[in-house]
Amino acid sequence: MAIVRLDPVGELSRLQAALAGEGAWVPPVDIYETADKALVIKAELPELQREAIAVTVEPGALTISGERPWPADVPKRDVRRVERHYGPFSRRFALPTTVDAAQIAADYKDGVLTVRLPLREAAKSRVVPVAVAS
Repeated sequence: MAIVRLDPVGELSRLQAALAGEGAWVPPVDIYETADKALVIKAELPELQREAIAVTVEPGALTISGERPWPADVPKRDVRRVERHYGPFSRRFALPTTVDAAQIAADYKDGVLTVRLPLREAAKSRVVPVAVAS
């Protein structure tokens, strides 16, 4: 079972922004580990240009952000229903210490961003013998 950190204030802020039509949205992601010891994050970002997506790596965190603009050829006054989200987005993920940050790679194809996070071998604990001084 995974431990999930709740952020009720953040959730309420996102809900209020969505209801106000400010376009705050959170793209869905899949996260899994591969057989060759790497974490993979796949984010659905349809109709975004590669230049509109930013992947930022900081110590202990990875952030995927960007913006899906409102279509220029669709005047808002002509809209009957909107179910897709527009505007800025940001997703932040805590990284385990075993991720090799220098080897992280990202690829964007067919509306799916794939971020590959190779894992280092975890440092193994060892017992240090204590010598007795005479």
